[in-house]
Amino acid sequence: MDKKKADQQASPKHSGIENTTTQAQRARLLDALLDGPITTIEARSRLNIMMPAARVKELRALGHPIVTHLRNLYDDQGRRHSRVAVYYLSVGSEVAA
Repeated sequence: MDKKKADQQASPKHSGIENTTTQAQRARLLDALLDGPITTIEARSRLNIMMPAARVKELRALGHPIVTHLRNLYDDQGRRHSRVAVYYLSVGSEVAA
């Protein structure tokens, strides 16, 4: 029986903020979502993920129950942005390993 090993590139020790591989970005985003909601603005500034929607799509394809809500929000410079995505892990669903 062939057991698949976890992607070592996506492990926390390889997903530092400087690491811009898609695997590291997915790991950072999933870790942040486990702590609570995260916006597109936060993912870009705090997690160094320039295309959060793409990483969310990939995480969903891996079975993670991520929900999106759209909000009007302000960025760090006080500029208003319409329809900013706020991502959540779905309540009551198990997160795929």
